[in-house]
Amino acid sequence: MFSVNEASRYKIYLRPHFRSNLVRLAHKTVEFVIKNVNKSIVEVSREMGYVIIDTKENGEYNLVRRVGINNYPRFHVYLKQSGSNYDFSLHLDQKQPIYEAKGVHAHSGEYFGPVVDNEADRIKNILLNSI
Repeated sequence: MFSVNEASRYKIYLRPHFRSNLVRLAHKTVEFVIKNVNKSIVEVSREMGYVIIDTKENGEYNLVRRVGINNYPRFHVYLKQSGSNYDFSLHLDQKQPIYEAKGVHAHSGEYFGPVVDNEADRIKNILLNSI
């Protein structure tokens, strides 16, 4: 994993972030920024091995990458472009949301730890080698 000093050297900026779902449970996510990427979000997602499944009105893209042959578990990235910079928010969905029909998106997810950190490092290495 990159230290803060290495992150600055490699155009990666780490920042803490907390997301809340509808039941107001805070989850720490792995977030990072990669600067000076001169590719579209579609190109970036393909290079990382992710599929775009949704786009929000604020320009945030919802991407996933399956871990096995089933839809779950899967890595889940929220990606937003700010000029030539890309803001990533990453976690691992262990299983499908169980209350989706009622409007609550509760699910078993890993928001930090070695598996999520390794995936973040994999994404960083792919994109930094393609800049």
